Amino acid sequence: MEQGTLRDQELIGEKQEVAHQEVLHHGRLSEEELEIERKLRKVIDWRIMPLVILVYLMNYIDRNNYAAAKLQGLVEDLHLVGDQYQVGLSILFVGYVLMQVPSNLLLNYAGRPSWYLGFFTIIWGLVSALTSQVTSYGGIVACRFILGIVEAPFFAGVLFYLSKWYTKDELAKRMAIFYSGSLVSGAFGNLIAAGILNGLAGKRGMGAWQWLYIIEGTITIGIGILVVIILPDFPDTWNALSPEMKRVANRRLAIDAAEADVDDAGGMSQIRGMKLAFLDPKTYMLALAYMGITGAAGFQNFFPTLTKTLGYSQTISLLLVAPPYVFMVFYSFAHCFYSDKFGNRFWFLTYPVFISSIGFIIFMTTDSFGPRYFSFFLMNFVFAQNGTIYAWISNAIPRPPAKRAAALAFINSVGNSASIWTPFTYWPSSAPHYRPALGICIGLEVLALVCCVGMRFYLQMQNRQFERMEKEDVELDEKEMKKLQKTAEFEGMDVSAARVMQKGYRYML
Repeated sequence: MEQGTLRDQELIGEKQEVAHQEVLHHGRLSEEELEIERKLRKVIDWRIMPLVILVYLMNYIDRNNYAAAKLQGLVEDLHLVGDQYQVGLSILFVGYVLMQVPSNLLLNYAGRPSWYLGFFTIIWGLVSALTSQVTSYGGIVACRFILGIVEAPFFAGVLFYLSKWYTKDELAKRMAIFYSGSLVSGAFGNLIAAGILNGLAGKRGMGAWQWLYIIEGTITIGIGILVVIILPDFPDTWNALSPEMKRVANRRLAIDAAEADVDDAGGMSQIRGMKLAFLDPKTYMLALAYMGITGAAGFQNFFPTLTKTLGYSQTISLLLVAPPYVFMVFYSFAHCFYSDKFGNRFWFLTYPVFISSIGFIIFMTTDSFGPRYFSFFLMNFVFAQNGTIYAWISNAIPRPPAKRAAALAFINSVGNSASIWTPFTYWPSSAPHYRPALGICIGLEVLALVCCVGMRFYLQMQNRQFERMEKEDVELDEKEMKKLQKTAEFEGMDVSAARVMQKGYRYML
């Protein structure tokens, strides 16, 4: 009996040693594969990133030209009174929130991001262009609501889409580059509006705000057509990639998350993915944190109105919006680069809370031009948080794709729900300091800070559980074994090697 037991232990030890040796080969890319990966990353960056940035640029311009149109005669031409302008602003996000989760689940199930995202880009460009023809309060509310519905598939869809191409260490930098589209839109959207105000106001019997919608909507339609033609879907289906590149593209994501980036077969996996997302506490902590960040950033919908309080003309007020955004474009790149470099999300989400809050306080408490204009640069630090939290979402909820798609959509919908009610806090009677609205911005930033602290503690707890599994011979349940078998099949290794590879995984804090 003792000899049998010793032999069994020797066999187990040999099997574990083989598993570890296999992981040394399978748990990371070989030198040859690393060279292929470098080429692959360059191909992905140049084909995908410019296009999604361009679409996001137009997404924000089409969504936020409502704020610029306010200074160009929209309120007067449509005879808006009371809080009707705010209703038109917030109603977009009602449609936007309602479509988030069903849209992302449909995107993941459909498997054709190029057609799906391109189609909705064309439609929202058309809706934006037709907004120029509304003549009443009811018309602008209807157009804004429809615009929210057709814009909803893009943002959460692209976050999910990028997570199918990039590893967690690459995401923050790409998210910052992607998010730069919104920052550039804040700068150049208002510059375009200023140019239209000067050059096209009254042409062909239309106001400057009408030309704004027509020109920007038409550009969006053209870009949507390019998305359908140019954007690749996923590594497996992109014919421009060699078989070696496709294999490395899939392997690196599997290694990154320590399991295969695939769903269970059948359409029901989408419903199961949604259930998994809603049962994960991280989904709710990230959703509330994102709501705080998005709500605090709501001042961007009134940015031209805030710069107008500095006492300059409408054109100058639009031009003054640009420099704070341009500054943040470059700063956010550096911010997210170092977040990736240090492998940290928490600290890069927390320090901007204090800087942006100081900016809100300065604007609320001073009257001279210098400090008030400087406060806009500090307020904009809230935008530095966006690229980081997008990356943390994908890092913290990595697999399976159906769960990630549902979580991203839910988080984005909860986050943008703040944009439904925050417009009503910018009361005209509170001008020029808008203390109630900016005080709420500070409160929302504190909410985001609390959620980030909770998220850090929760991930530390989960990482300790991973560490425990490395030290103890814990028996896996049926669900965990199925995931390991899927990873083992995908990686071309046995289940023992796949388990060793998985035990090395840690959430990024």
